[in-house]
Amino acid sequence: MSGATHLHTTRAAYDAIAAEYAGHFAGELAAKPMARAILGVFAEVVRGAVIDVGCGPGRVTAYLHGLGVAVSGVDLSPEMVALARREHPGLRFEEGTMTALGAADGSLGGVVAWYSVIHTPREELPAVLAEFHRALAPGGHLLLAFQVGEEPWHLGEIFGRTIALDFYRWTPERLAGLLAGVGFAVEARLLREPDAEERTPHAHLLARKTTAGTAP
Repeated sequence: MSGATHLHTTRAAYDAIAAEYAGHFAGELAAKPMARAILGVFAEVVRGAVIDVGCGPGRVTAYLHGLGVAVSGVDLSPEMVALARREHPGLRFEEGTMTALGAADGSLGGVVAWYSVIHTPREELPAVLAEFHRALAPGGHLLLAFQVGEEPWHLGEIFGRTIALDFYRWTPERLAGLLAGVGFAVEARLLREPDAEERTPHAHLLARKTTAGTAP
């Protein structure tokens, strides 16, 4: 799938399900102690401005803000951004893509991609990680959340709506290798088993930007 096609189908899918998605996941973090734990670690170590990339309705953005992080949200879906702005009027949310963050080189203290790189085709992910690296200051932190696996998964219907959405799963080891290849050092890995509503294990990687990066 080309980059343009992937962005178009992902935007269309999340625009179509924005309200249902926001309602379904509204209280998710309250039931995910390990997710809250890694977000808490990120909040302690990060310094400077943070972008929550693929922020959706803003639940993680708001949670980090509550921990004292200077965070804003970016999402591909205009409907998601509109929901986030209504739900969290004191925070900043913008439309944008993870392929071009719109941040100056080395201007960010942190980037969070909370289950948002999961729709990026495998061959395009190194370029996305390199964009995160470019925008981060030396020593800046990246937090990734993703489903664990080897094979992609296609979703054609959710919340009673017909969509077309591809999910790309990763093993922590393989994704850590991609991060190392563009100039990140992984500092922590969290792997947990799926809960009753999940299909696969889930993982979180906390990585730090080294001073040197390489082109993808």
